[in-house]
Amino acid sequence: MYNQNRKAADMSNLQFQNDLDKLVEILPQRIRQCVSYESMDDATEIVLDLGRVPEIRHSDGRIEYLQTSKVEIQDIDYVIQRIPEFTSDNRSGIAGTLHRISAIRNRQGRVVGLTCRIGRVVTGTISCIKDICLQNKSILFLGRPGVGKTTKLREISRLVADELGKRVVIVDTSNEIAGDGDVPHPAVGHARRMQVRQPEFQKDIMIEAVENHTPEVIVVDEIGTEEEAQAARTIAERGVMLIATAHGNTLENLIKNPTLSDLVGGIQSVTLGDDEAKRRSSQKTVLEREKQPTFDIVIEILDRNTLAVYKDTTEAVDYILRGWPIKPEIRRVDKAYDFSVMPTPVPERVPNVIDKINALDDKIEHPESLKFSFSRQKYVEEVKKFRKIYLYAVSRSIAEKVIERLDLNAEITRNIDDADIVIAHKNFIKGGAKVLSTAEHDRLQIFYVKTNSMAQIQKVIKQALDIADLNEKQTFYDITEKALDEAKAAIDKVLSGVTNDVELTPQNQHIRKLQHELAEQHNLESKSVGEGEQRHLRIVGGTDFKE
Repeated sequence: MYNQNRKAADMSNLQFQNDLDKLVEILPQRIRQCVSYESMDDATEIVLDLGRVPEIRHSDGRIEYLQTSKVEIQDIDYVIQRIPEFTSDNRSGIAGTLHRISAIRNRQGRVVGLTCRIGRVVTGTISCIKDICLQNKSILFLGRPGVGKTTKLREISRLVADELGKRVVIVDTSNEIAGDGDVPHPAVGHARRMQVRQPEFQKDIMIEAVENHTPEVIVVDEIGTEEEAQAARTIAERGVMLIATAHGNTLENLIKNPTLSDLVGGIQSVTLGDDEAKRRSSQKTVLEREKQPTFDIVIEILDRNTLAVYKDTTEAVDYILRGWPIKPEIRRVDKAYDFSVMPTPVPERVPNVIDKINALDDKIEHPESLKFSFSRQKYVEEVKKFRKIYLYAVSRSIAEKVIERLDLNAEITRNIDDADIVIAHKNFIKGGAKVLSTAEHDRLQIFYVKTNSMAQIQKVIKQALDIADLNEKQTFYDITEKALDEAKAAIDKVLSGVTNDVELTPQNQHIRKLQHELAEQHNLESKSVGEGEQRHLRIVGGTDFKE
């Protein structure tokens, strides 16, 4: 393994040296002579601005000013003549390389500045998240400019195309992922690349890629408009794995961005009743997630070597909107992880509530202290079987909301041949519809709704899936939310000086952990006290606990 990594690094260095020569060759002779190859290992950009000394910017923030005269308009024209024409986003490149040349224009449209970003093949940047990349789940990368988002897309494209043998299509708007020219850069392996003529056409090329080239994976850089976010959702709903980056440093920033919040499910304003608002100790109008997120996993790139991973976007967004504490999993590029046993991709989605129940069973100190009002084993057996539902004259959007809200192990299919169950409107109960005749011929179960209302569709879906009651999931969330509301009220009392310490009601270990994190966020001390079923949290204002 070491020899393979060393060989890959040597090949990468050789490729970078060859590519760097191509960039330096387009510079004017007097500037070219001042460029030292020894100092270019960590260089990120070469900047040529009219009337200023040329400079080289390095990854550590250092700026190196070249020992030559100021840039003249002839120098800028010299570079422009040796590269392809700039597109509408003022970007160009060098064929066969990953370099990008961007232009700054004056008010008359004349180019008066050039930013030559140095592109290099960097390997090993996704070694710490390799297990996540192989799960067949859609991944969204967030991070500030220049932190390495595009580099990771490039390496993931090669990993999925070459090691998994999947059909990968890169939608390359600025030719940053696969380089300039008609032939994709070798760094993307066997992944195919579709170039975008103008940035505003990116959404159209995304849809075209799905419709024309049967991809299993689509890679997109810089989703930045509402139309592109909608195109991403369309792709994900067609069962295609989506790997993309978006503008925004953190998941919380993205949730608050009205243009791109749809990528993580969107948010909607919900008005609570008086009793519910009082129970939550919140305002009557709160924000909640509107729909299922487009991306299953969100990864924040904190710096070139540190990643914050949210493995369940749905849960992360719900926690953030509710004000609950949540900590992403931190992974470092320079740290070794054991992925010798890689997870096998499972097409069937197991309901999140079951995962939570299993997690609670593993963590609680006294299982008898956590009692649900239903048989867990019976519940698991009932919902574990994954079912595909075909709708006929029934509202698809309402049905999807029911499945999402109840967290059912089912999905809506557009193909009757894939369906396990058919739900149709009662107006067609007398027959005559070809689709229903096909369903009867294939001996599929057919259930009928009286109206296209939420209550009616929910009732029939639960009947079709043979599930009597799913209020237990809401009960799980209600218990947790009530416990955290109690912790918030206690924190307010301590911070306002009403009391120096508050003891909370007994909770299981999982909920106490959330209460601990909530107190920590407000810089307060907390400690679990008591034994067995009476174990609970004590929150104090000082650093010393009164035993």
